[in-house]
Amino acid sequence: MAASDAAGRIGPVSTPTSLDQRAAPGAAALPLDPGSTDLIVSLLSLHWANDLPGALAQIRRALKPDGLFIGTLFGAGTLKELRGVLTEAELAERGGAQARVSPFADGFDGAALLQRAGFALPVSDVDRFTVRYPDLAALVRDLRAMGETNVLAGPIRPLSRAVLGRAAALYAERHAEADGRIPATFEIVHLAGWKPHESQQKPLPRGSAKMRLADALGVKEQTGD
Repeated sequence: MAASDAAGRIGPVSTPTSLDQRAAPGAAALPLDPGSTDLIVSLLSLHWANDLPGALAQIRRALKPDGLFIGTLFGAGTLKELRGVLTEAELAERGGAQARVSPFADGFDGAALLQRAGFALPVSDVDRFTVRYPDLAALVRDLRAMGETNVLAGPIRPLSRAVLGRAAALYAERHAEADGRIPATFEIVHLAGWKPHESQQKPLPRGSAKMRLADALGVKEQTGD
């Protein structure tokens, strides 16, 4: 659905941030007035945030009460194979290694991150995908085309041909499948949370349940006695 069609059905739709701000979310204040927005959607950009809880807090402030945030970002399992072989190859060739893959938030921490940022009814889920490539060079070309290459702060020593060659050999040795292609893992964390509002459902007080879980499941209760 085009943005113009969406606007006619749900109201104005905007992209309030510049390309620079989308590339490094949270580095500057989100250009939205507090309590001004019904829905904020962020797709595969928040993993670039230097301060992820701070970026989420800015999003929460911009939402109206009972407003919804939906987001996706790459999680900690992303490119685990590449991270491992690059580190091992650089240690072998140079005696030391630099970080070559950006750090990612752990997918299991998603709901906790939303709670820390002040969201209500937080929900987090994780999908993992394996993409297969003919070799390491093809994977690197794909990452460049995605705009997902290394932009870690500080001096980064370029990789030498020797390091890349050893990494490619290790990747094939450790991870290649029967047809010779290499897998690359991409972990996508899905987040959803609401700006708190008095109308939202609240958990019942502890001890107020009127039915035992064992009865609902049709099993015998295990008391430990």
